[in-house]
Amino acid sequence: MMSAASGAEPAGGIAGWATDLMDELGAPGAGLAIALENLFPPLPSEVILPLAGFAAAQGRMSLVAAIVWTTMGSVAGALALYGIGTLIGRDRIRALVARLPLVKLADLDRTEAWFARHGARAVFLGRMVPIFRSLISIPAGVERMRMTVFLLYTTLGSLLWNTGFVLAGYGLGDNWRTVEEYVGVYSKGVVAVVGAAVLVFVAVRIVKSRTPAREPRPGAHRAETREFERDRIF
Repeated sequence: MMSAASGAEPAGGIAGWATDLMDELGAPGAGLAIALENLFPPLPSEVILPLAGFAAAQGRMSLVAAIVWTTMGSVAGALALYGIGTLIGRDRIRALVARLPLVKLADLDRTEAWFARHGARAVFLGRMVPIFRSLISIPAGVERMRMTVFLLYTTLGSLLWNTGFVLAGYGLGDNWRTVEEYVGVYSKGVVAVVGAAVLVFVAVRIVKSRTPAREPRPGAHRAETREFERDRIF
């Protein structure tokens, strides 16, 4: 058990739940907690990972085991979400988007084209962005990204993210919660940026939907026809 004398033993909440898992299962418990964090984003990895590092610093598991098992948990959770994306499929996504107000299928087409060009990079970088670290696996499944590519970039991105946080918890010891405070600011910043982007998108669409289409000028069609015929002659 974690030393209560240190004053850093988590009591209740997510940290307490993760501590119980690690007490019962050791490093695999940390991996299970991270797998569930991928499936349920409200479970914060910035709490679980430093806590695993803290446990390693206390000798309750090895540092390498903490990193390996949490990375395996990340990949397992990502695979589950990839499977969900595969089950939903592209046709169902398009049918859903077609019913949404302010969103056009052309937007989805552009998103799909972007993901086709940058999907591997998006999966890799997405593993290091709060909220998106889980969600990025779903479009990868919808687009049927090659499994080898998905696993490679998911593993690399997860390994970097997890190693950084586990090492932080290991080095900070009793002060492992400091990581949570700093990453909390980062997470709120990401949410704010995404929220602002969504508001701008909605505002632009509302303005466009309320702006009447301009009528062609009288005689414009005849002028365009004459210009087209002249181009054909030359």
